[in-house]
Amino acid sequence: MEKLLFLAIVAVAAWYWLKPGKRRPTPRLDQNEARAVLGVAPDADAEAIRAAHRRLIAAVHPDRGGSAELTRRVNLARDSLLSNRD
Repeated sequence: MEKLLFLAIVAVAAWYWLKPGKRRPTPRLDQNEARAVLGVAPDADAEAIRAAHRRLIAAVHPDRGGSAELTRRVNLARDSLLSNRD
């Protein structure tokens, strides 16, 4: 009985958090700002963007003494630039 109650609570919580109307739009950075964050040129290809991302993440990741906010911005810059390349 306890397992059934637990599963029901988990199912309701999952439905609440995963229902389609609950999703937030994916944030994007302006192209110029994203290039400035990663330090890449306007004509940088996808491989150069990924290389700059790897280099910066190694320096700003929380596990390496950086912050979660810096990691989020570097990831956001990469995603913003690569989304326009595809």
